[in-house]
Amino acid sequence: MEFLVTVLPWMQIILSIILTAAILLQQTGAGVGGAFGGGDDSIRYTRRGMEKVLFYLSIVVAILFALSAFAMLLLRA
Repeated sequence: MEFLVTVLPWMQIILSIILTAAILLQQTGAGVGGAFGGGDDSIRYTRRGMEKVLFYLSIVVAILFALSAFAMLLLRA
């Protein structure tokens, strides 16, 4: 138990850095014009290649981060 209490905070820091990088590296479908009603070409938008990998990576890392935060909550109680 003590090992998990010392490792989980470091794991959360690493996961948060990876999650932040994965989210920031993703390209958005619409540019600035999309905020003002333009750029309606993203209806049939599919992710391919590295963007798809980053998308799935961000989902997996977010789930792992949430599980580690929940585990930390249970260990501290």
